[in-house]
Amino acid sequence: MSNAPLFEARHIVKNFQIGGGLLKKARIVHAVDDVSLTIEKGETFGLVGESGCGKSTFGRTVLRLYEPTSGQILLDGEDITHANMRPYRKRMQIVFQDPYASLDPRMTVGDIVGEPLDIQNARASKGERQERILELLNLVGLNSEHMNRYPHEFSGGQRQRVSIARAMALHPDFMVCDEPISALDVSIQAQVINMLMELQQKLGMAYLFIAHDLNVVRHISKHVGVMYLGSLVEVCESNSLYRNPMHPYTQALLSAIPIPDPQVSRSRRRVVLEGDVPSPIDPPKGCKFHTRCPYATDICRSQRPETITVAPGHTCACHKVQKELGIAGGKPSK
Repeated sequence: MSNAPLFEARHIVKNFQIGGGLLKKARIVHAVDDVSLTIEKGETFGLVGESGCGKSTFGRTVLRLYEPTSGQILLDGEDITHANMRPYRKRMQIVFQDPYASLDPRMTVGDIVGEPLDIQNARASKGERQERILELLNLVGLNSEHMNRYPHEFSGGQRQRVSIARAMALHPDFMVCDEPISALDVSIQAQVINMLMELQQKLGMAYLFIAHDLNVVRHISKHVGVMYLGSLVEVCESNSLYRNPMHPYTQALLSAIPIPDPQVSRSRRRVVLEGDVPSPIDPPKGCKFHTRCPYATDICRSQRPETITVAPGHTCACHKVQKELGIAGGKPSK
């Protein structure tokens, strides 16, 4: 049995070319820039950051829904960066953000959930197919009465349950959850999160859980990666990150989490970021965060910080942190 982690992304880069023509030079969107992470069997890795920072693009790139510009994708230690993905689709699935857009309105729920079985020829007979569809629907809290209905007859939470059932049809080992609760009512979000955690305990799947809500990520994730403008700025075990955030961007994100206790909320220090997120078409030189960082110095504007280990399992890319720990580092900006 292999000792390799279930999933590993090494130095993933994803660029998109926009515009261009006979007399006009094309521009490059640097959506994902040198991102590496590891996910063990049965683990949830949370990925957080502002809208447009590249989280969803990264999730789709590691599943090869987008082809990576460079880098390596490994599953059980096997390099699948350029492999034929058909055999691996059984093991790697995705739940999309919007259940209103990700389900075909012309198909019944039974056909939607059964489609992966048909594509991969996973059930030999019609009876076996029907039995597996019912089993999947029951797993996500639906029943046989829902099989012949269409997506428009369901609520948002029920549609997302259908999406999760479809993703689980082929017994995947690894699932990308691309903001699976952001389009749902708050009252439904907890139900879907708890269901995902129960399914993980029962089936042993690993998740890459992409989200905006840091409280949700803390609740479901073992490790958390903080992403800014296409790059990971900090990675840490979940509870440790919330207790001891090192990167100024992480500190700002955590300081914005609402606290229900008014006294605690008034007494804590809020970190307010100035300005807007720069464009990924023309990212800043040096540290990408320096245009909004209250601690930026000259080195931040000229050199990109290296990712260093600040504690076991805790990495951070910040010149300020390196200085505080007495570590010299940095590399020329791209």
